[in-house]
Amino acid sequence: MNFQLRNSDIKKQLDTLATADSHIAAAIKHVGYPNERVNEQSFAVFLRVIIGQQLSVKAAATISERVNDLVGGDPQPLKFNSVNDEALRNAGLSRQKIAYVRSLCETTENGILDITALPDMSDDDAIAAITAVKGLGVWSAHMYMMFSLGRTDVWPVGDLAVRVGVGRIIGLDDRPTEKETQAIGERWRPYRSAVALLAWHYYSNAPL
Repeated sequence: MNFQLRNSDIKKQLDTLATADSHIAAAIKHVGYPNERVNEQSFAVFLRVIIGQQLSVKAAATISERVNDLVGGDPQPLKFNSVNDEALRNAGLSRQKIAYVRSLCETTENGILDITALPDMSDDDAIAAITAVKGLGVWSAHMYMMFSLGRTDVWPVGDLAVRVGVGRIIGLDDRPTEKETQAIGERWRPYRSAVALLAWHYYSNAPL
């Protein structure tokens, strides 16, 4: 499956929705189009997701660099077999995150998480494979599906900024719940990923 969230794709998808949705049209006019975000498809991406949980961008980058140094600069599952937990703790990982990293390595090695097969999986199967890793939930799966796989109809209702952005775009007084955002998003199939990008963009750039 080809990556379908390049800048040109995002513009085309949002323009298609805007022809029938005045809220989308107004949001685009107000803040412009969101930019693409493209990550590689790799074990390293999942590793960074685990390391970065509940950390600032700067702290996560520092710890990621230390962990990468432990495995020779190229993080691969088998390389972690020769790195003990103490070394990972000294690099800045908590005991919980060490367990998550071990789970990532194990599920990747035993094929439960087959990273090379993810592009050809259905959305539901991809989510199931990713969330089989301890420490990777549905939100993590959604981020990988959008930014590494370029899926067009991912709807990350668990993301607070998406819900706030959606609420502002459609003129709600209060932030919608996950359940409400799920229902709201039905009108934007099959391009909900582009709307999520627009919601983030609106949240960051539209004045209150």
